[in-house]
Amino acid sequence: MTQEHREQGNITIHTENIFPIIKKWLYSEKEIFLRELVSNAVDAIHKLQHINVVEGLQLSNEYAVDISVDPAAGTLTIKDNGIGMTADEVRKYINQVAFSSAEEFVERFKDLKDKNQIIGHFGLGFYSSFMVSAKVEIFSRSYLPEAGGVHWSCEGSTSYTLGEHDKADRGTEVVLHLDQDEREFLDPVRLREILKRYCNFLPVPIRLAGDVVNDQSPLWTATAGEVEEGQYREFYKKLYPWTDDPLFWIHLNVDYPFNLKGILYFPKLTTEFDVAKSHIKLFCNQVFVTDNCPELIPEFLNPLQGCLDAPDLPLNVSRSYLQNEPQVRKIREVITSRVAGKIVDLAKKDRAAFGPIWENIHTFVKYGMMRDDKFGDKLKEQVLFNSTGAERLTTLPEYLERAKDQHANKVFYATNEAAQGTYLKLFAKQGLEVLILDSLIDNHFIQYLEMKNPEVHFQRVDADLTENLIEEKIKIQLPGSDENQANASRLKEIFEKTLHVGQLSVRVERLKDDSVPAIILLAEQTRRLQEMTRMLGKGEENLFGEHTLLVNATSPAVANILSLQQAGRDDDCRMLIEQVYDLALLSHRPFDKERMEEFLARSNRLLAKLGSSN
Repeated sequence: MTQEHREQGNITIHTENIFPIIKKWLYSEKEIFLRELVSNAVDAIHKLQHINVVEGLQLSNEYAVDISVDPAAGTLTIKDNGIGMTADEVRKYINQVAFSSAEEFVERFKDLKDKNQIIGHFGLGFYSSFMVSAKVEIFSRSYLPEAGGVHWSCEGSTSYTLGEHDKADRGTEVVLHLDQDEREFLDPVRLREILKRYCNFLPVPIRLAGDVVNDQSPLWTATAGEVEEGQYREFYKKLYPWTDDPLFWIHLNVDYPFNLKGILYFPKLTTEFDVAKSHIKLFCNQVFVTDNCPELIPEFLNPLQGCLDAPDLPLNVSRSYLQNEPQVRKIREVITSRVAGKIVDLAKKDRAAFGPIWENIHTFVKYGMMRDDKFGDKLKEQVLFNSTGAERLTTLPEYLERAKDQHANKVFYATNEAAQGTYLKLFAKQGLEVLILDSLIDNHFIQYLEMKNPEVHFQRVDADLTENLIEEKIKIQLPGSDENQANASRLKEIFEKTLHVGQLSVRVERLKDDSVPAIILLAEQTRRLQEMTRMLGKGEENLFGEHTLLVNATSPAVANILSLQQAGRDDDCRMLIEQVYDLALLSHRPFDKERMEEFLARSNRLLAKLGSSN
């Protein structure tokens, strides 16, 4: 290659220190230079393709970006066969970097954490190459027939040389003479990793040493009607290898009032999955931008995975831009609406198949409903609850419809099927359906549902029976004989005298189920307030406050208490009463170490008594 006239000059910026600033500030994300240069090369090809169509130039349709290395020379080359540049265009696009002043630049960005976010906003896309290079050369030839080749060279200062060159083929080559400590970018394995991360879905072949490394037609560029279910799963596996199949997906293709394409997946959640961070990969015209863009989705949809391609957003989008750009808010709204619509469709289509999906997503859906009124309004009829009734999965409207003749607008629920099994048994014997609300979020969600439906009231199965309005259903209705009344009075007196528990009331009733010696009843609203206090870290002490011990006079264990008292066996009577109370208490909270030791020791003594009586 021959070189003729050489021009020397200074790059038009207002500081001599631009290159040290780039190298120092952007060093932690230095690999981003390759994305910038490949993106520029693809843009050059796109411009030529457009001109080719508009002007009918009949140029070659075989376009590509080629990356090659020369370990001996220590160079990395990015070559395209796009539109190319004339000398004047090199002067315009390469030599003029727009800054208002060095002082303003340094002051504005000295504390920026995401240093790579400044690239592109100030014409630094190409100049990111100096993060890794001691010298950069450009060889270019414009598509214009009369244009000759040009050669530009810069060694990391504001000085450059520009001259003619006998480059024969159209396009641009950028040759990076890598710094000695940046030789990792001569490793094909490292380069392939970077290209797969940032350039994997560019619509032009990206070749490394002749091999195409990218998928030029990502699935989101197709319309939903063209894609089969297996293709969605296959694409998900490309994005997230070694993961289970997703629960469902949403294909986005929005062209008004903004452009947005993408495929979002809701994954099967595992204990290793971090629901506190964003998992969506953001692209701009198929160029990877970031995989951490929480501003684009509401917090309750953080588990979403997949790709979004937003060509109207800048390639080097900054965090502050995402936070303040109105279009980003609209994107959030579109995603939220589409997710809600998909959930509604799945729920209506096949409830049995939707059940396992709901088990994975219900916490996020409930949280989203409480945070976003529009989201909540769309899904309010589709929220599923586990039920003790024949319909194991039910909606709230369905439950209320079935229960309207028994307890209109009253919803009975349990938070722990095992611990509250005694209460559930009482309800089941009377054909009373109970919803299971056993997630941490459900305590808040109940209050949300009551706020949205003021006529509906939730009552836990261990709430006071007079509040539950089922007292008449579970009690034996007998004429009040003098003996029964006397026994009830004696039992009440014995329990109160023995237990000495503050804020405890004792009631004696004859329940239809004789297997239950006693149950503890709590006022619903008082219990909710106390549980909320505990969740705020106020401790377990005085958990119940006022509570009622309902003693079941039909229980054989309770009948034994009367017999022991009449026989003067006060110690045995006391042990049995304490055991009955502790058994009822265990349905509500675990014991501390001291109380559990006392309970177990008493249990062993009672077993020994039982054995000796035989």
